[in-house]
Amino acid sequence: MGRLNGIAVAGLVLVALGAVSFAIPIFTTSQTKDVANIGDLKLQTTQSTSYTIPPLASAGAVVVGVVLLGAGLMRRQG
Repeated sequence: MGRLNGIAVAGLVLVALGAVSFAIPIFTTSQTKDVANIGDLKLQTTQSTSYTIPPLASAGAVVVGVVLLGAGLMRRQG
């Protein structure tokens, strides 16, 4: 077996990301902001934001990834 071409690698990445987004559809990020600076005193606040990945987007990523992976493997053989 030789190396995978760019199309097949992109397909593999999309399939992996789609599968992960099915397994973990919600992720949270947090951001710390400075509210006030008074001399050496620093007041900060942390804001958490949750994001939801729609199942249709996950399925779309898997389908497109499978198509790209198949196209990449077919192109390598032909």
